[in-house]
Amino acid sequence: MKMRRHRVFLLCTVGLCVISFLHYYKALHYVSLLRELSAPYPNIKSFIMVTGFFWRERGVATTPLSPASPEEAPPPPVLRLSDSKPRGAADLHTRTHILQDDKTPYFVRTKAGALCFRQGTEVATPREDSGKSGGPVATGAGAGSRRLVKCVCRPGWHGPYCGVPTMVYHSNLPTKERLTPRETPRRVINAINVNHEFDLLHVRFHELAQAVDLFLVCESNYTAYGEKRPLSFLRLLLNGTYDYIRHKILYVFLDHFPEGGRQDGWIADDYLRTFLTRNGMSRVVGARTDDVFVINDADEIPAHEGLVFLKLFDGWTEPFAIHMRKSLYGFFWKQLGSLEVVSGCTLGMLRDVYDGDGIRLRRREYYTMPGFRKYENDTGHILVQWSVGSPFHFAGWHCSWCFTPEGIHFKLVSAQNGDFPRWGDYEDKRDLNYIRDLIRTGGWFDGSLQEYPPTDPKEHMYAPKYMLEHYDRYRYLLENPYVNARAPSER
Repeated sequence: MKMRRHRVFLLCTVGLCVISFLHYYKALHYVSLLRELSAPYPNIKSFIMVTGFFWRERGVATTPLSPASPEEAPPPPVLRLSDSKPRGAADLHTRTHILQDDKTPYFVRTKAGALCFRQGTEVATPREDSGKSGGPVATGAGAGSRRLVKCVCRPGWHGPYCGVPTMVYHSNLPTKERLTPRETPRRVINAINVNHEFDLLHVRFHELAQAVDLFLVCESNYTAYGEKRPLSFLRLLLNGTYDYIRHKILYVFLDHFPEGGRQDGWIADDYLRTFLTRNGMSRVVGARTDDVFVINDADEIPAHEGLVFLKLFDGWTEPFAIHMRKSLYGFFWKQLGSLEVVSGCTLGMLRDVYDGDGIRLRRREYYTMPGFRKYENDTGHILVQWSVGSPFHFAGWHCSWCFTPEGIHFKLVSAQNGDFPRWGDYEDKRDLNYIRDLIRTGGWFDGSLQEYPPTDPKEHMYAPKYMLEHYDRYRYLLENPYVNARAPSER
């Protein structure tokens, strides 16, 4: 009797192993174990997750993004515009934006029959026997006429269509071999909160003008600390400062401060992103579930190549993070490594997994969300987080405290009440001469000094292209303006 029980137990165990192996085999068909483990920075957590679920062979739905049912949808926000609102704003904070399809001819068919990404392909029509990367196979009338058609990739572009930028080619994306160009590009929506980062806003808009279809820009008449502030971005928007990109801006106005935000600054910090996402997306018309949502802080600027890739190719997994070059006070103080921030997903995942809340997206906890498993089952995809770029191949820029001394002073006094120590509470830290000396030395408010690697404005990904093209305007962020100045104690 005891032997029979052991046999039954053994048979059950073997059966479970076989079933599990079949599921693992299907997942491994999409993710190369050897490549993932041999990568410079393998995403082990994502790999373990991907081998635990079954990914069926079908793409993300492209149906319109339907609103939640009346029972589930939150009531529309009541915006009470204050007297500080500039004239001419009218209903700017309640207008909707209709997303249009991007008709840009991103791909070209060569005479040899290859489908190639224009930006990543050499201008000259490639010969059939040349090329730096493989391409699709074109079959002639007879068996002997089978030939290999290739795109000739420019430096920095890879893949059979020359559409994979280096920042994706050297990323930990587990499905690089399954990328295919789309017939209709996705629309990309970039959501940001703005305080007084107006120079960096110009840089963002110029860097991403061709990649992003809509910018959701949220401004509040309260600082993160809870004090009243003017609507400076709105004034600039109305006076024509951003006319070159205004057709792609949807203005989101937050006219109240969250309850408890003054006592706990993290409540205020989180609420900004929640309101930005829910209010902004509720006013977007014509969105589809496979359109892309990207949320950044104002000092986080993605490179346009990465977002263009997300627009044009199927086969990448979600959610995705972005590896950004880190710098302090200006691009001249480059910090080691990169800042990796979970920044985006499809609108379908934003709605079904994150409940339309942008702060949940940035927290890396999608696999604990109630809608996680249902979304996988409905779409047929396993949610595998990956990162555009790597610590050695940046996919954007994070320029922390990148202001003039006066701008840093304003950031100090308006910072939220939660990220202690709150340096704006100390009078000596607000002194402009003290702030200038921090910029000069690269020091921090606690008196510490960092070790910075050498930098050169000519190095790759030193700063966004628009800044380098307008060097004089952004010189205070590209070169240390106080490098030859003496410390106050030395004068």
